[in-house]
Amino acid sequence: MQYRIEITPSPLSSVDAITDRRVRNQIIERLDRLAENPASSGKPLSGEFAGYRSERAAGQRYRIIYRVDEQSLTVIVVALGIRKEGSKKDIYQLAKKLLRSGLLGG
Repeated sequence: MQYRIEITPSPLSSVDAITDRRVRNQIIERLDRLAENPASSGKPLSGEFAGYRSERAAGQRYRIIYRVDEQSLTVIVVALGIRKEGSKKDIYQLAKKLLRSGLLGG
């Protein structure tokens, strides 16, 4: 069963900002694969991100944070960025800010 991929504005601008075409293509390929079986891809997140999943992309460096809407068969990508543990620019730190401000799409 094929799911539809919906990308919210924040991750869409993140993909557009990637200047390395090879990395951008790897991320797009990973997004395409999410459409095939999103519920078993990635890792389920917990805590504030319960209900969301995280998928690694582009050589494990990037993370795609998404949730699956089984009713509409849609994968909603809400955040995408580089995993930099301990950094303010870490994708999970940025997603946490979006979540707390009510801007985490989906």
